[in-house]
Formats: sequence, structure tokens, C-alpha cells
Amino acid sequence: MIKWAAAFVGFFIRGFAGAIIGFLVGSFLDTLGGSGSRGGGSVFSDFTRQSVSPADFELNLLSLCSIVIKADGQVSQRELDYVRQYFLSTYGKEKANAIFRTFNDVIKKREVSAQRICTYLVQRTRYEVRLQLLHFLFGIAQADGQVSKAEVNKMRELAGYLRVGLHDFESIMAMFIKSADNAYKILEIEKSATDDEVKKAYRNMAKKYHPDRVVTQNEAIKKGAEEKFKEVQKAYETIQNERGIS
Repeated sequence: MIKWAAAFVGFFIRGFAGAIIGFLVGSFLDTLGGSGSRGGGSVFSDFTRQSVSPADFELNLLSLCSIVIKADGQVSQRELDYVRQYFLSTYGKEKANAIFRTFNDVIKKREVSAQRICTYLVQRTRYEVRLQLLHFLFGIAQADGQVSKAEVNKMRELAGYLRVGLHDFESIMAMFIKSADNAYKILEIEKSATDDEVKKAYRNMAKKYHPDRVVTQNEAIKKGAEEKFKEVQKAYETIQNERGIS
């Protein structure tokens, strides 16, 4: 808890940079005091590299959440609730409330650099976690019922900074924005693809998003992997029915 209090104080003294410094110092004091992060952790923590601590990742995640929520020029209560529910399910009520107080201040009072945050994450996280992160951010954007054009543009910008490939970006986006060609976009192929190419694409995507590839005890990550895998299956079934592929 010390780290969040320190981040809060640092935010008002030196803005976002002060929040980061306060958060890191507080995290160190938490560790000395034995509280650390043993009582829980980000649903993405199993995928982070050794060089980024859960505390660093969580603070940057807060900032990216705020960027997405403010992308269309308004702060949606349903999007805020989506993020709150994530923290509640991950950390429990007491810690989540402390985190969310800092999160509210980031949203209301400061602008943060998306490029700087994403560059930091690219240097310290694996590609898999960035795909999972992008999926999570799209979930925030969709929480109010639709993903606006401004939110799509912001997500595209974030994907670029996170060095997520165009096909992977469009595949994830197609899971949230419905269109006639969604099934093909999810499988990362063109509508002109042959039946054999469709089958090959399905096998590749099934391998990429199969829940068995997510080795973790964290139920939130497992659920996310299962949802993406189901979308891949649904996309293939749609094309199968459309083409009569057996």
C-alpha cells in the first residue's frame, strides 16, 4: 500500500514523473516491509520479462487505460467500471480502491506520453503480453457499447508504438468491431484466399491463441485466451459455412 500512497503524493508534487518515482520508492519500501506483491498481481505478470517489475508494469498499464478512456474526448462511466472490475478481480477490494484513486487522478489531471510508455514496455515485455494488453485495451474501449473511430485511431497508434504487427492488430480489432469481412480479418487472411489457405490460417491462429499455450494459474489470463480462441473458431466456422468447406 505504501507504493500507491507514495505515487499519489509524487503525482501532486511533480506530476506524472513524480508519481513514477514515488511508486518505485514505495514499492521498494513495501518489499522491505514484507508486503511486496505476493498477495496478488497483474493478470499480465506471468508474461513479463525479468527486467520489468510488476509495480512498473501496473503503473504503465494504468496510464494506457487512461489514454484509451480519454481517446474520444469523454470519460465513460462504463469504461471506468470495466477497469475497476479488472483491479477488483486482480487485487481485491482494499488494494483496488487505493489503485483506482490514483487512476482517477491520472485521468482527470494529467496527460501522459503514449509513445514513452509503449517504448518502455516494448523494451521489457514479450510480444505475447503486448497482444494480450492490446486485447484488454480494446475491451475498455468497447465497454460503453461501441468502439468509436477516435478510439480505433488511438488503438492503432498504441499498436504502432507497441510494435504489434498490422495483421495481429486487425485480427484483435475484428473481435470487437463487427463487419462482413471480420472472419477473414480474425484469421489474418484476405477474402480471396483459397480453401487450403483458409484451413492453414485457421491451424496457425488456433496454435497462436490456444489456451494450452498460456501456462499460468491466473484465471483472468486463461479466460482471455479462451475468449480469443473461441473467436478464432467462430471465424473459421463462419467461413466453412459460407464456402461449404468440410
